[in-house]
Amino acid sequence: MANKAESVVQMQKNYLFAVVRGDSEEAGYEISKAAYEGGVKNAEVTFSTPGAERVIARLAKEFKDTDMVVGAGTVLDAITARIAILNGAEFIVSPTWVPEIAEICNLYTVPYLPGCGSVTEVQNALKAGCEIVKAFPGGLLGTSFIKDVHGPLPQVEIMPSGGVNLDNMGEWIEKGAWAVGIGSALTKRYKNEGPDSVREEAQKFADKLKNLK
Repeated sequence: MANKAESVVQMQKNYLFAVVRGDSEEAGYEISKAAYEGGVKNAEVTFSTPGAERVIARLAKEFKDTDMVVGAGTVLDAITARIAILNGAEFIVSPTWVPEIAEICNLYTVPYLPGCGSVTEVQNALKAGCEIVKAFPGGLLGTSFIKDVHGPLPQVEIMPSGGVNLDNMGEWIEKGAWAVGIGSALTKRYKNEGPDSVREEAQKFADKLKNLK
């Protein structure tokens, strides 16, 4: 397991997060692997995926010596966070701000990216040691959320998730996004076309990022 600082540096370098919601354990694995092969190298395996902890463990073992960073998403409580960490998760993401998750992540020195939709939530997360927060739902908050939060709290790093697509990714980057989380835009063809479609969509995002940066 990488230390916290190493994980944060690699996550930001990878920049793109695949928010993986599979309807089975195998789907979760296939989507994560295909996204990585297409260039989206941070895998956020959500706990809405059956057997998410086993998917995390499998990816952590298989991609141990690569630049993939494997983490857990849709983590709702500290128990689930600990399960994910013990199975190899290098970061934890939740849809809301949960103080108990911050505590367990601090104990294991694992980055915690809580979902925040207000300045109050962002400030509480900062006070608990979260340097990076997730703007969620990104589609509802809009790209100006980052600029608005950076007014009073310029020290926080913000990753939008939910509603990020090829058309608006550039605007998120322009507004100062630390990274971006991509969900349904990666998997929209998976059910009918399988992992190759995820690889193709991931490649589009990776190519777009290169052009923008």
